[in-house]
Amino acid sequence: VFLPLQLFGTIAWILVASTRIPLPVLQGWVMFVAVTAWFLSIVFLSVFLFGYANRIAVNWNQADFIFHGATFVFYFGAFLLQAATTSLHHFPRKFNSTAQERILTGHEYNISIAASV
Repeated sequence: VFLPLQLFGTIAWILVASTRIPLPVLQGWVMFVAVTAWFLSIVFLSVFLFGYANRIAVNWNQADFIFHGATFVFYFGAFLLQAATTSLHHFPRKFNSTAQERILTGHEYNISIAASV
């Protein structure tokens, strides 16, 4: 389970970072969740690969369940925020301006859809 988490977490991290970040608070949380889950899963995987799991007296099944449950909750919240940001693409960037510049360009809109998924 750790390797797909690494792969998809890295992809989400790259996709969100490649846009102009129109709403920093929302997408900042998405980045925080992606980077933190990525780093913690590396640490968790290292504990198992290097044999520290045998030396530390912890119920690893329960720790694994709690870690992945919490990661699911945080990633689901990040998905909702990223999807909310993506749904605002048709609004103008500045509401009082006469320019028709959108919050997300067509290319950034596609990237945001991929990051949401």
